[in-house]
Amino acid sequence: MSSVGTLYGVGVGPGDPELITVKAFRILQKVPVIAYPKKRKGSKSYAHRIAEGFIPADEKQLVGLVFPMTKDKNILEREWNNTTATLWEYLKQGKDVAFVTEGDPLLYSTFIHMKRVMEEQHPEVNIQVVPGISSINGAAARLGIDLADGEERIAIVPATDDRETLRKVLLENDCVVFLKVAKVLDLLLSVLDELDLRHCASVVTKVTSDEEVIWDVKQLDGLELEYLTLMVVRKR
Repeated sequence: MSSVGTLYGVGVGPGDPELITVKAFRILQKVPVIAYPKKRKGSKSYAHRIAEGFIPADEKQLVGLVFPMTKDKNILEREWNNTTATLWEYLKQGKDVAFVTEGDPLLYSTFIHMKRVMEEQHPEVNIQVVPGISSINGAAARLGIDLADGEERIAIVPATDDRETLRKVLLENDCVVFLKVAKVLDLLLSVLDELDLRHCASVVTKVTSDEEVIWDVKQLDGLELEYLTLMVVRKR
């Protein structure tokens, strides 16, 4: 029996393919199997589109994995088990697998869950992580915002509909990066206005990609933005 393959979590950056690291490029060229998050209707995921120019598709086995957008623990457990089982079929044959994810694999990524389940069910699998440039770094560069200096405090927070939590994190930090702001945008703008911080905020969608949009924060009220939108609030 062949030895078990290695599972790589490969960060492919925030959107610009040129921000893929040399190591990520090497792994994508080397491994025989490349897995990626797939939408239910079969269209390419954001991570797949970032990386596809570096994947010689005719030489690879491409495995699309559907991840449910739900908080139902039973559904999540079932689907994660199914996904892990799919990759195990390749790994147990001795084939290395690269799971690509936008940004960094260990920062609010689907790979985190994949890694946990694989470690529990198949501890013999060697798991290696290839760090990637996050949307946070990409946004700072594109917006020209210094995130933190000296003893300043920075927070990275998934935006929620808890007004008091939003208010508290803004008061306690010099810089706050809110991720996935689209669903609570109006609430977040209201909190910024209450604290007189709207002028300190910047909002960008699909940062560094060819679909990037940098928004005018003064005119965001009532707009529906895409899922991959973040906000940076930098006090001066």
